[in-house]
Amino acid sequence: MKTLRTLATLPVMLAVAACSFAPPYSRPGTVTPVAFKEAPGWQAATPADAIAKGQWWLLFNDPILNGLEARVAVNNQNVAAAAAAYEEARATVREARAALFPTVDLSAGATRAGSFGNGTTTIIGGNTVTTGSNGSRRYSVTLGATWEPDLWGRVRNTVSQQKALAQASQADLANATLSAQGELAADYLQLRGIEHQKMILDATVAAYAKALQITTNRYNQGVVAKVDVLQAQTQLNSAQANAADLERQRSAFEHAIAVLVGENPSNFVLAEAPWAPVVPDVPGIVPSVLLERRPDVAAAERRVAAANANIGIQRSAFFPTVGLSGDIGSQASRLGSLFSAASSIWTLGLTAAETLLDFGARSARVAEARAAYNQAAANYRQTVLTAFQQTEDELAASRILGYVADQRTSAAAAANRVEQLTQNQYIAGQIAYSDVIVAQTTALSARQTEASAIVDRQMAAVSLIQAIGGSWSDAQPAEAQLPPRG
Repeated sequence: MKTLRTLATLPVMLAVAACSFAPPYSRPGTVTPVAFKEAPGWQAATPADAIAKGQWWLLFNDPILNGLEARVAVNNQNVAAAAAAYEEARATVREARAALFPTVDLSAGATRAGSFGNGTTTIIGGNTVTTGSNGSRRYSVTLGATWEPDLWGRVRNTVSQQKALAQASQADLANATLSAQGELAADYLQLRGIEHQKMILDATVAAYAKALQITTNRYNQGVVAKVDVLQAQTQLNSAQANAADLERQRSAFEHAIAVLVGENPSNFVLAEAPWAPVVPDVPGIVPSVLLERRPDVAAAERRVAAANANIGIQRSAFFPTVGLSGDIGSQASRLGSLFSAASSIWTLGLTAAETLLDFGARSARVAEARAAYNQAAANYRQTVLTAFQQTEDELAASRILGYVADQRTSAAAAANRVEQLTQNQYIAGQIAYSDVIVAQTTALSARQTEASAIVDRQMAAVSLIQAIGGSWSDAQPAEAQLPPRG
């Protein structure tokens, strides 16, 4: 009985003595600037309309875009794959945690033995049984348990490793969702920009057709040469070809949007809509917050934590493994006697194993784990540097493209005025038609470039939102604008 009490308290003693060989973990150090170089006055802020965290596309005030974005997290297959990977990682954590507890098995059996003669002696389960021609029956039931105490923290470090990897997978899911949402917004804004350019070209084609008719009438009247008619025809045909190519580009973006929302492009149609040249002010942040908002940075940091736990797992291999086992069971020739005390048996066991010589294999695995940790830490620091690079890039783009768009608008207005004056001078016979062609070409290019500049600003806003992690806190004060650099 004393032996039984000692074995019963052994798991408690082993659990108390358990330890871990993983190094203390801290996030790898990085240098964080006080302010962004490309926008030193950009302070933390939120949109004036208190848009919910993560729903950044609402800044563009486009109901169609809002509807499409809502479908990305549900139907996008890249997001679905990342979600499945996250669920798999969570299940792996549960599997690793189960190793902390005993494994319990239950087995039961029934046998019948006999002979072809009048009688014989049969040994069943260590008992001698005389059977007749009708045979004999034997019943058994056994409940057993095995447990390997986590003396050196191998199992607990495995759980920590898998939890960190699951958190990294969760961040991967957030990153995949943000990436798909950003790509959808970019494709949608470019599609609407192409529609606007198509509208510009359609108006230009109509104007060119009218100019061709005027030039043809003047040629028929003998006022101008045939070359003027040919030049007008060339201008018209070129504009018509460019308009058709814009239809091709729009179709490509429409097909891309279909895939992003999880639909077959053959069945997806996005109706044309009026162009909304909205360029939102992106809510500001401070550099120290950037590392907490970017899901790719979070994923990289969690993989460093997982690599740190793996060092402890590999270190524990230098120490012996201890296993406990026990079972209780019963055997009887009659089912009614199966659970009687006389037919019950029990066993308890303790095993230990230690590798005496492996010619450096365990040391090599520890060295591999340390190298993997250093690699993960370097990847984390590189991800941080890339995050700041992308943010600085998009801050510069947002600031400069605002100035560019203003100049494009002024240039388009001037070019449109020159085109009108040149046409009047041609009709008055003051200049050659080649001058009209130059003015028309310049004006069309200016109008298209003006539209492209606004789309570029919209794209820069999307990229900046992605660079800062695609979300913000609703608890901060009113909206921020990018300050000019002096």
